[in-house]
Amino acid sequence: MSFKGFTKAITRAPQNFRQKFNMGEQTEDPVYEDAERRFKELEDETKKLSEESKKYSVAVNGMLSHQIGFAKAMEEIFKPISGKMSDPNATVPEDNPDGIEASEQYRSIVAELQETLKPDLALIEEKIVKPCQELLKIITYIRKMSTKRNHKKLDLDRRLNSVTKLENKKEQTPKDEEKLYKAQAEMEVAQQEYDYYNNLMKDQLPILFSLEAQFVQPLFVSFYYMQLNIFYTLYNKFQDMKIPYFDLNSDIIEAFHFKRGNVEEQADSLTITHFKIGYSKAKLEMTRKRFGVDSNTPPGSAGTTGYGAAPGAATAGYGAAPGAVGYGAAPGAATAGYGAAPGAAPTAAAVGYGAVPAAAGYGAADAKAQEAYGAAGVAPAAAQGYQAVPPAYTTAQAGEYCTSLYEYQAQAQGDLSFPAGAVIQIVQRSADVNDWWTGVYNGQQGVFPGNYVQLNQ
Repeated sequence: MSFKGFTKAITRAPQNFRQKFNMGEQTEDPVYEDAERRFKELEDETKKLSEESKKYSVAVNGMLSHQIGFAKAMEEIFKPISGKMSDPNATVPEDNPDGIEASEQYRSIVAELQETLKPDLALIEEKIVKPCQELLKIITYIRKMSTKRNHKKLDLDRRLNSVTKLENKKEQTPKDEEKLYKAQAEMEVAQQEYDYYNNLMKDQLPILFSLEAQFVQPLFVSFYYMQLNIFYTLYNKFQDMKIPYFDLNSDIIEAFHFKRGNVEEQADSLTITHFKIGYSKAKLEMTRKRFGVDSNTPPGSAGTTGYGAAPGAATAGYGAAPGAVGYGAAPGAATAGYGAAPGAAPTAAAVGYGAVPAAAGYGAADAKAQEAYGAAGVAPAAAQGYQAVPPAYTTAQAGEYCTSLYEYQAQAQGDLSFPAGAVIQIVQRSADVNDWWTGVYNGQQGVFPGNYVQLNQ
């Protein structure tokens, strides 16, 4: 905008404000207002026609490009997924050669079809899009003329209001009369300029409307035949497609279910398709507890308790530390083993795991001081076994059962595997569901995490 235009915009601002709020006298022309409304519709519809024809051309070309991409993706999926790709003889035959060949043939047909349709899509650009752009340029010039007419209307209304204000003044001075004379002269000039642009628009807009009908009609007919040609080419090309992998005579839904088979049920039976973060973390924590791994203290550091070692030992290896009694030490020994009562009176000899009193435990060197399994010596101070407060395991009541909430796969020898919803007979359990319970399922006995099941009432 030039400086002169900016100055005029500032001058017209008060009148523009009054016009928006219907304040003061305003010039009206119903004939021009109707023509302006129709011109606005023509402008909007021409823009829409240009945009939609562009979108149609891009959509057809994009559809074919996506079909080629789809065929490439299917071809990659059908390729082998196991074996050494560097050694063709070592590759496990898991691919689908018929599917790969069909994907290649389909991709070739679509690529050929894309080349065939290029002239038709270019014709849409040349015969539809470009003429619409030319019409939009003409409409842009007319819109500038309409804006000029509206500016002249603002100037006229501003002059009319100034003349009316001076004429309605009761006591006019010679200076007021001079202002009135000058305002009337400016109003006459503004009236002539407004009439020129207003009459020009009223006379020539109807001519433009009649020309617009003649302009759009061939565009619409041409666009229709271009679309018809594109659809006809697509139909014939795919109808003549001779790919043995595709049975075009069978029902689409029946063929789909036949080819898919029970793949969905097989995938649903996999454990990895039902991953749950919550119970996976619980499995990890229970495994750590079971093997005596402290998640906060590195194994082998001072004060770390090994499996079956007594807390308070200087260094607890597997099952033994100097001055600690291992798993299963007999009650009454100087050190209390697993399940022993804290504070039990020390005796001269401790009985090893499953050993007869006065007989040396497994790996012991001295028969006078019997040691627990893997222990180095008997500590004078009472030490406790695997946990500070051992869980009170009780033999399950006859006929006590539980139902598994999740599937569990054995992680080590002695574990009990079962699927979700399995009914398990409980042999031994504690009151804490975070402990390992013993049960029987499918004739197999083993241990399992207690928080994977729910007791049957």
